[in-house]
Parts: sequence; structure tokens; C-alpha cells
Amino acid sequence: MDERAYQSQVDLAIETLKNELPGLFETDLSYDIYTKDIFFQDPVNTFKGKLNYRIIFWTLRFHGKLFFTELYFDLHDVKQVAKDTILANWTVRGTLRVPWKARILFNGYSTYKLTPEGLIYEHIDTWDRRPGEILRQFFRKG
Repeated sequence: MDERAYQSQVDLAIETLKNELPGLFETDLSYDIYTKDIFFQDPVNTFKGKLNYRIIFWTLRFHGKLFFTELYFDLHDVKQVAKDTILANWTVRGTLRVPWKARILFNGYSTYKLTPEGLIYEHIDTWDRRPGEILRQFFRKG
């Protein structure tokens, strides 16, 4: 793949992420910017494969609707930080469906690694706090 075609594919991946990530709790993603054996890791999950990747986003939407009255994925920035790397900075915030209206808030970033064809083969999420700290927010009054 020549340099121009590669960069065009990377630009498409960045635009797709910018357009789709803010609505990930409401609408499914398109999955053509990812390889079939994409590797995903966050502080609570690790798996490989596009089917599992689709399932994690379905699970986020399902649990989001079940447990939250409001849930947002605020995308702050998506940019290419190296030839083979895209970085997305974000915040998750919401209000739990409990009488005390507990609020959840945490920041993170997603590191996406790219194949020589410009497809995403790895997605690693890093959070600004441990999962237990996030869970404790469920029990605080909003």
C-alpha cells in the first residue's frame, strides 16, 4: 500500500472514530476500520476477535440503558500520534438509575494501533482510576 493510500485509510479511521464514539451508548459502531482479529484490553476485559469486539459495545449499550438514566461518552480529541497509532481522549459520565441518583465520572484514553493497511488491530483503553474506585461512585449520592 502506498503512503497516500495508507494515510487516506488512517484519516478515514480517525473520522469514523470522531463520528461514532460520542454515540457509542446509543448506536452501534461500523466495524470496517478494524481487523477481524482485533485485540481489545481495558482494566476489566481482554479479548481478541471482531465478534467479541462487537459484543463488548452491545453490552455497553445494554447495561447503559438498564442501569443509567443518562450516560455520555464525551470525546475530547482523536488524533494520529505516530505513523501507526491513533489516540482518543474521552470522559464517561452518567447518572445511575437509583433513588439517590449516583453519578459516575471517569476519564480515559484509547490507543489504537494500525496495520500497514491502516486498519485498527489493537485497542487499549486506559482509565484515570481503578475499576473499584469507579464502582464506589455508584454508592455516593449524586
